[in-house]
Formats: sequence, structure tokens, C-alpha cells
Amino acid sequence: MTTYNPTEEQAALLRELADEYGVSTHFWDYHGQYRQVDAQTIVKVLVALGVELSDAPELPELTQALTDAKQREWSRVLPATTILRSGHESRLPVHVPHGTKVWVHVDLEDGSRWELSQADVYVEPREVNGQLTGRATFTLPANLPEGYHTVVSDHEDGSWHKAHLIVVPEALENELFEHGKAWGVAAQLYSVMSEWGWGEGDAADLADLLTLCAEQGADFLLINPLHAAEPKAPISDSPYLPVTRRFTNPAYIRPEWIPEVASLSEKQLGQLRAMARKARRKVSSGVDLIDREDSWALKRQALEIIYRAPRSIARQGEFERFVGRGGQTLKDYAFWCALQENKDTPGLRLSFELQSEYSEKLREELQDQINFHCWLQWIVSSQLKAAQQQAKDAGMRIGVMHDLAVGVHPFGAARWCNPEFFASHMSVGAPPDMYNQQGQNWSQPPWSPTALEECGYQPMKQMLRAVLAHAGGIRIDHILGLFRLWWIPSGHGAGQGTYVRYDHEAMVGVLLLEAKRAGVTVIGEDLGTVEPWVRDYLADRGVLGTSVLWFERGHDGQLLYPDQYRRLCLATVNTHDLPPTLGYLRGEHTKLRAELGLLEEPLEEVQAADQAELNQVLDRLKQLGLLPVDSDFDEEEIIVALHQYIARTPALLTAVSLTDAVGEVRAQNQPGTYREYPNWRMPLSDQFGKLVKVQDLKGNERFQRLLSAMNAAVE
Repeated sequence: MTTYNPTEEQAALLRELADEYGVSTHFWDYHGQYRQVDAQTIVKVLVALGVELSDAPELPELTQALTDAKQREWSRVLPATTILRSGHESRLPVHVPHGTKVWVHVDLEDGSRWELSQADVYVEPREVNGQLTGRATFTLPANLPEGYHTVVSDHEDGSWHKAHLIVVPEALENELFEHGKAWGVAAQLYSVMSEWGWGEGDAADLADLLTLCAEQGADFLLINPLHAAEPKAPISDSPYLPVTRRFTNPAYIRPEWIPEVASLSEKQLGQLRAMARKARRKVSSGVDLIDREDSWALKRQALEIIYRAPRSIARQGEFERFVGRGGQTLKDYAFWCALQENKDTPGLRLSFELQSEYSEKLREELQDQINFHCWLQWIVSSQLKAAQQQAKDAGMRIGVMHDLAVGVHPFGAARWCNPEFFASHMSVGAPPDMYNQQGQNWSQPPWSPTALEECGYQPMKQMLRAVLAHAGGIRIDHILGLFRLWWIPSGHGAGQGTYVRYDHEAMVGVLLLEAKRAGVTVIGEDLGTVEPWVRDYLADRGVLGTSVLWFERGHDGQLLYPDQYRRLCLATVNTHDLPPTLGYLRGEHTKLRAELGLLEEPLEEVQAADQAELNQVLDRLKQLGLLPVDSDFDEEEIIVALHQYIARTPALLTAVSLTDAVGEVRAQNQPGTYREYPNWRMPLSDQFGKLVKVQDLKGNERFQRLLSAMNAAVE
């Protein structure tokens, strides 16, 4: 690795250049200490953003790069993407050779045309790349309709230029809450086993769980991301490390739910039943850890049998329309899946131009597999649609609340299909904090903010549209990523990164536009170090935040009282990155971190701090009459009291973790680990480690008591 020690003058230019591209040169750590970012990190990040720099740039190189950066806006005729809030007037700069005429109009999303008028604004011309360049300013009216439009400039020499214009909502209205607060349940769907499942939770289990929760008064079920995983082993266990966020993991299909099963022959039905029995044998005998690869291998065989069954004219037409709507994006993803399934074939190349003769030849050879993977997406989409409809029919106001992961697998379909959207040689993570003192590297390549602007935020629009297709709500994991992300250069430690800013007006604007069109509620996970203005900004735009009881404290370090919580938030006792509450009460999380070598302080000190924190919480619960002062209470009573505490807050949404409802002790995920801990593989179990199937919940007294208590407290 090249060592770069810039002079004071070089460092000053590097900082100015970094600022031009939204790259932070310093940050405040979790101790409140000011930290300078290493110069080599800054250089690598700038290169990933498309800035032409050597590993150790000298003064002339930095000077030229800074000059180019300052002229970027004037070097192009139109801004690549313009974001306009509905109801607001704005100005559009158009750069032309000085003294020449230009006319501008907007081609609206609906096919109509809107002429723009030039504003009487004089801007001093500039010399750009040897040519005197002027700026004409046009008015973007406040009454432009919301949507994805195209700005077109027509020039006197007969040339024309196009750019993106996105008109977004000022804010989401959240009309749902005119009828009062709502509460729900949070669950890792894959962990919810059933009598009739295939080794991990699926769409049918989702429908059953939605019904059970609705019967207790819940209005939503927040589940883990259902994004697509690898189609062949090895399969990543983390639902937060998908191969793409644009498509869904077909492992969530329930084969028996597919209508074409009815047309299978007796022999085929026998094969299907044999595979199902094999998959269910593990569940019936008790499962220690979820084996995704084994489960998917059996399910895939069954699905291929069903895929080859004849479809009615109506069903075939529905499938073909689905593929048509998915367009080239769906076909490319299915192509990638087919290639992955054949990656061990001698002579097969996996790296090539998608628009090449070799690519076309492979597509022809793999057409049946490509069609199969398109079919899988159709089936899983239809089953999730049915589950959401079941939730609404059962009385839920929101229904399924999907979770959106921060990013994608570095060698997944998203990056393979569209490498131009990602920053090279970078990974997303988080700087060191109190709970992960060595920092985190999530092994996810970041979107390039410059690439997003150039393409009009198409990948974000497509991703959101897909996730929201059958949802009543969406949780944005690490919503701060719409504002900035911690980029870590390849070969660097998690703490040796820096923050890169994104155009949050654009990112949040596209989110609001898609959410409004889908009619969903939006929750942003805004935990951790957050600048105060960010939370205010999101609240003003109608995006709910996230409040976790253990983290909600005042400036004095004391727990917030219920009435001090935000109104626009989802309030919970824990999250999927924290241990179940019973495990927390027993100190299991600290013992685990000590065993894994994740503690920076001595174990005894951390345990003493844990106990002090717990005592403070128990005192507060007693103070508010949620626990008895003069008599004993058990762990279950504490868990109920904690949920009654958050139910007393003004938070519009509150949620119960399914793990808390059944008495689970083990953490589903231990941040900062990979193979050291079986993350995302824990089947839902009780405090004794006994498997809790979805069918068991109907008569599970602990489940019934906690949900009934929450329903009564919220009402």
C-alpha cells in the first residue's frame, strides 16, 4: 500500500477537492473526539468517484483536479438530474456558448409537453475549456405534476440535450394515523418454522403469522429483507447481504401454494411429497440451525417439477405480462442466476459485456433456465401479494412492512448487471461505536452518487418500486445512508474509512415519490450518531424515525420518560442487531461478545455497566407503576412492563419482537462477526431452546400475554 504524506499546501488542496465531491476529511468518533481522515483514504475515495488522481498526487495534479471540479457545473449544458419539490418554484441553469439562443421544455411522464419560460437573470459568462460560456436561466413552475420527467433544451444550431427532472412530494401525509396509533410485531420470517414448511419460513408462514398477529389486534408485521440471494451454494445467510435488492428470494415460495400443483401427475406429486417430507423431517425432530442450502436444494427440485407443469391460457398470459413489466432488468437478473447455476461448467466465462455476441450465444443456450428464474420471480411476487391481501382481510391497517437492506453483495447480480452504478474498490460499513468498537465492514459496494445523478436515480426507483409492490410499509435500514455512507477502501480496516455524502434531496425525494404512489408508511432506522438536523428533516418530510428504549436518553444520560419520545417514530424495546430482551436481562449479549473477543474493556467492567443500566431501567418501571415496588417480579413481567413503557409514548408506531413474545434468548445477529457466530441462522425458539413453530403460537400463552398487553396499552 502506497504511503501518502502530503505537504501542508497539498493537504489544503486535497481537503478542498474532497469537499467538492462530498468526501469528509474529518469526523467525530463515538467518544466525541475529532478525528482526521487519512490522506490516502481520501485519495482512494476520490478516485472511486471518478476523479483522476495518482496514488500520491503532487501539487500540479491536485490543482488541475480542483479546477476541473469547480468547472463541472458549467461544463455541461443541463444538470444531469434536477429535483423539484411539488408546490415549489425553482430555477434551471442552461449553459450555452455565450450569446447563443436556447429554448427549453419538459416532456412530462404522461407524454404531454410543458414549455418553460426564461427568467430575467443575468449571470456573468465564464471561460470553460477555452470557450466563453453563458448561462440562461429558466423557471420550473410550482405546479409541475409529480413524476419522472425529461428536460429538453433546443439550441439555435439545431442540436438538443436531455436531462432528468424529478418532481417529488413535499412530504408524506401519514393519513393512516388519523385513526390513532398502531402497533405491530417484528419477526425474522426465515426463522419462523412450520409443520408444512421446507426448513425455513416462507410466504405461507407469513400469511399465517399475519393472521395470528391481526387476531391479537396488531396492524402490521415488520419482517426481514426478502431480497434475492444466491441461486446456488454457497448461499449467504444474511438477509442484509443480498445479490440484488431489485428482486425477491424465491426461497420464500411455498411450492404447494402454486396453482399448477393441481395438474401434476401422481408420480410427480409423489416426488413432491417425498421432497417435502425430507425437508420437514428436520423441523419435526428439532432444528439447531437453519440450513438454507439444504432447504433450497430440495425446494428448487420441487419448483422445477411445478414449472414444467402446463399452465392455463390465463395463467400463461399473466406470466408473460409479468416478464414484460420486468423488462431487460428481469431478464439480465435471470441470466445471472442461470450463469451462477452453471458456473462450474468447463470453459464458461462469467465476465463479459452484456451486449456482446458471447452474451447472446449464452442467453440462447440457457434460455430455459433464464425463463425458469423469471417464473420464480412471478411466483414469489404473487405469493407475497396474497399474503398482503390476507393481512388486509384480517383487519390490519398496514399489513406487511418490508425491510430495505443498505446494500448488496460485492459479487452479486446487481453489480454484475450494472457495474457502472457502483464505486469500485470500496465497501460500506460503520466507524467504531460503543457496541462495535472495532468498526464494521458490511462487505457491500456503495452506489456512486455521481452515477446515480447521471442516470436519474433509476436503480433506486426500480428497487423501491419492486420492494413496495406488495407492502403496506417499509423500513429503511440505516436511512442515514441516503445522506452519507461510511466508505472503506479495499485493504483498509473498518475504522480507516470516511463519510461520503449523497444528494439527500434526491434520495429522499425518490423514496417519497415511490412511497406515495404505493400508499405505504415509511420508517427510517436512524439509530447511532445522527446530526440533529437529519431527524428534523426526515420528520418534516413525513418519514418516521426509530426509537429503541435502551438508546433513548437525555443529555444527562438518563432514560427518557415516555412522554419525551418523538411522535413520528417506531418505538421498540430492541432490534434485530440486539439480543432478545430475555437474553439482555440475563447478560447473554456481553458474555457472547467477550467470548468472541469483541470487547475493548474488561468483562467485569462491562457487566457492571450493564447491571447499572438495567437497575436504572427497573427503577424507572417501578416509578411509573409498571413493576411492583415492594414485591418480587419475574423476567416475563419485566418484558411486559418494558413494552407497556413504549406503548405509553406518543410514538405513532410501536412493535413487539416475536423473539420477546416467545422468550427467545439467543441473538439472531452479532454485529462485527462473520463465521465466528451463526448469524441469521437461529430458528425461533423459547427460553429452553425448544423450537416454536407458527402453529404453536395459537396456544402459546407467553405470546398471547405479551401481545394482549401491548394491544391493551396502545388502545
